[in-house]
Amino acid sequence: MHSTPERILHLLKKNGPQTAEMLGDALSMTSMGARRHLHALGKAGQIESFDKSEGVGRPRQFWRLTPEGHARFGDAHAELTAKMIGDVRRLFGEDGLAKLVAERERDMRLTYEREMAGASTLAARVAALAAVRAAEGYMARVERDGEDFILIEDHCPICAAASACQGFCRSELALFRMMLGEGARVAREEYLLDDGRRCTYRIVKAK
Repeated sequence: MHSTPERILHLLKKNGPQTAEMLGDALSMTSMGARRHLHALGKAGQIESFDKSEGVGRPRQFWRLTPEGHARFGDAHAELTAKMIGDVRRLFGEDGLAKLVAERERDMRLTYEREMAGASTLAARVAALAAVRAAEGYMARVERDGEDFILIEDHCPICAAASACQGFCRSELALFRMMLGEGARVAREEYLLDDGRRCTYRIVKAK
C-alpha cells in the first residue's frame, strides 16, 4: 500500500497540476489534510506550487511535480543508457543505431503479438496494448473521446534512450500501428520530448 505522499506524487504524475481540494477528493481526505502533505513534499523539493487564474476571482493555488519529483519515476539507468547509445553511434554510425532500434522493435513485436493474441475487436486490441505498455512501466491507460480511443502514457521508462535517439519513438509509433491493424489510424497528439507532460495517442477506427 502506497503512503499518502506517494499517492499524491502518483496523482500529480498521472493527472498533472492539482489543487489541494482536488487531491483531497481523490484521497478521501480534507483539503487541509492534503495541504499538510503538499507542504511537506514541497519542502522536500518533490513538488512546487503556482497560482492559476480561472476566470473571475482570486487565482487558485495548484501543485505540480518538480524535476526531482519526476525523477522518482525515471529510468534508474538513464546515464548508462545515454552513454551506450552514444557509444553505438560513435562506433557503428547511424546505420548501427538503426539496426539496434529495429532489433528492439522486432523483440517487442513478438511480445505484443503473444500478449494481444485473441483480441479481435479494436477496443480489445487497444486495451491489450495498454496492458502490455503498463506492464513495461509506461503507466499506460485508455480513455474514450467519443468514438475515439486515447492511449495515455503518463511515464516513459526509456526517456533517456528516446532523448538520445528519437528513432525509438518512431519505432514504437510504427509498432502501435502494426499491432492495431489496418482498421485503425494512430496519431501521436502529446509528446514528452516536445514539451509535453506525457505521450498520448489518438486511435480512430478507419472508415
